[in-house]
Amino acid sequence: MSSAGLLLAAALFFPLVLAICCLSARFRARVLAVVVIAPLPALAAAVLVPEGRFAFFPAPFRLTLVLDQPGAILLGGAALLWSAAGAYAASLMARDPAAPRFAIWWLLTLTGSLGLFIVGDVVNFYLLFTLASLAAYGLIVHEQSASAHRAGVIYVGLALLGEAFLLIALVMLSAMHPDANPQIRSVVAELPASPMRDGTLALFIIGFALKMGLVPLHVWLPLAHPAAPTPASAVLSGVVVKAGVIGLIRFLPFEAGAPLWGSVLIGVGLVTAYSGVIVGITQPRAKTVLAYSTMSQMGLLAVLLGVGLDTADPAVTNLTAYYAVHHMLVKGALFLGVGILATTGGRRLRLALLLTAVLALSLGGMPLTSGALAKLATKPLFGYGWLAGAMTLAGAGSTALMLHFLLILRRDTAGNTAGSPALWQLLPWLVVAAAAFLIPWSLYPAVSGETVSGLLHPEALWKVTWPMLLGAVAMLFVHRLPQRLGAIPEGDIIVLAQAAQPVARRFSDRIGGIDAHFRRWPVAGFVLIALAILLGGVLMLQA
Repeated sequence: MSSAGLLLAAALFFPLVLAICCLSARFRARVLAVVVIAPLPALAAAVLVPEGRFAFFPAPFRLTLVLDQPGAILLGGAALLWSAAGAYAASLMARDPAAPRFAIWWLLTLTGSLGLFIVGDVVNFYLLFTLASLAAYGLIVHEQSASAHRAGVIYVGLALLGEAFLLIALVMLSAMHPDANPQIRSVVAELPASPMRDGTLALFIIGFALKMGLVPLHVWLPLAHPAAPTPASAVLSGVVVKAGVIGLIRFLPFEAGAPLWGSVLIGVGLVTAYSGVIVGITQPRAKTVLAYSTMSQMGLLAVLLGVGLDTADPAVTNLTAYYAVHHMLVKGALFLGVGILATTGGRRLRLALLLTAVLALSLGGMPLTSGALAKLATKPLFGYGWLAGAMTLAGAGSTALMLHFLLILRRDTAGNTAGSPALWQLLPWLVVAAAAFLIPWSLYPAVSGETVSGLLHPEALWKVTWPMLLGAVAMLFVHRLPQRLGAIPEGDIIVLAQAAQPVARRFSDRIGGIDAHFRRWPVAGFVLIALAILLGGVLMLQA
């Protein structure tokens, strides 16, 4: 096997081996110290392995690892965020007696989430998707609070539902292929000619939409992210939701196109983007606002993929990965920043708030930030019609939501006394914040096909500035709505469903009473006689 193949194999197996080593009590007691190095082979692979290289492991593993441009972009950003968040976790949980258990779940989730960006065969994609999904449960419930357990139960229930949809879709996709574990590229190339194409695509979209948090399958996201510890929130929101993104990139037939399902993704994506802003702007907690912001941004990614599927444009996968890595790093830095600001005071607090504000506003497209680059790179996909306008309004909504987030931070940190965060929490945050600026700038020419000098033109600056101004004006009118109307509960739809349970139970009891009444012989006999007379009359009329 070549050196590129060995590096890809190390990206997948190194964190898994570390998790297996936790069977040793001595290693388990010190495992938190190694979570920072677990993603480093993946980071090296993303940087050093040339595009198109692969590693193949024959029976009994039948595992194929492949690195293409979307995978490399997402793998590099994810590995960097996992490593920085691991260093933050090691410092934060140094005295936590449950830290070894947390670290094991961390390593398993890390293995699954990074493996998804490079796996090239159907069976192992499903296994890694399942590993990333189910192991994340341990990160969500780590605090052992009532809210964490509630979030964990809802999350794992929906995760299992998503696994079921995905498994059926993969069986339908591979049913006619002679290989027991086919390559993803080969079966997706055959999908447009399959008689089960539409059913397969519907199941894929549902399964991956659930992981991304698209409406109405988003309810786990605003419950799980705030309930998890700060470093876990960073990787859940930054990386784990991208399992759905890479799933759609891998399994949708972009070269052949599917206009109907592209339109479905565009519609669901826009509803999700706007819903995340509308509900998020009523939330009083910073981490919950960030969770709804992630939901909104996943909606924008769904729109990008929908446009590519509608127009049969495979180049959209690179642009989607680029937009996703921008969100991955910015959102990871924002979640870590919430923890940093909670322990910071004095002049350091003002500097930390300033950096956090720049990161937050980059999600709305602040000029010269990664958000501006992502929006300018993807803008040509939407043309000049209604969709371009809808995406512009979504950007304005992101600005308004992030201004709401910053107002919450100012309120929550107003009473902070002079102090500074732990060094090994501060440094990882600064590393991710720096990466959120530098990585998108370095990738922009390769992804967009344009030079970075064009980003400084007044026309380009105005394209990303005026939606932000619109969002700021909108915020002047809506920022008092939570005080006047009250916040929508975290989890929104699931809370409404739980509130409706007593009504549903009473309705069910009433139906049961009616059923019992009709089961009585006099009533049932009368109904049967009436039906017989009615049927006889119909037959006579027909004769």
